[in-house]
Amino acid sequence: MPTYYSLTLLAMGLIATNSAIADIAESTQTYAAIKIATISNMYQQDVSNQGMDNPVVLQQYADPDLQAAMQIEQDYFDREQISCHVDYDILWDSQDPDYTQDKQFSMTDQGLVQVSLAHGSNVSYELSCNGTDDDANCRVADVILDKDGKSLRKHLLETVASQC
Repeated sequence: MPTYYSLTLLAMGLIATNSAIADIAESTQTYAAIKIATISNMYQQDVSNQGMDNPVVLQQYADPDLQAAMQIEQDYFDREQISCHVDYDILWDSQDPDYTQDKQFSMTDQGLVQVSLAHGSNVSYELSCNGTDDDANCRVADVILDKDGKSLRKHLLETVASQC
């Protein structure tokens, strides 16, 4: 009898563990889908408005820290009439974006949303999300500017701090 009881408890424990693992995997997939949808919506808005949003679409989707870094750069420009920002459209990795180009959205192993553009470059976004799986809200926390992992937020803060 004790062996049967032990096996029953063991089976119940395995079922509970597998259920918890499945819940974590489902939650991870849900957040990945929400993150990809956020970036997809940002690109769709930029396409619809041909990049003419004011403030720029990236700033609209940015979290408070990235918005603050972008605002510091804008304040510097307003004061000094010198731009310290990246000299191309970050979303499209181009100075002259082709809004009609195909794009593919995916998640990297590091949890970033990667946008693969038709002209061959990739743009990666770090997102911060809050809320539950059913009501999560994601914002762009940073943009990775190159293969070396250069951060837009860090670039803006360091460049302005060093007076361009």
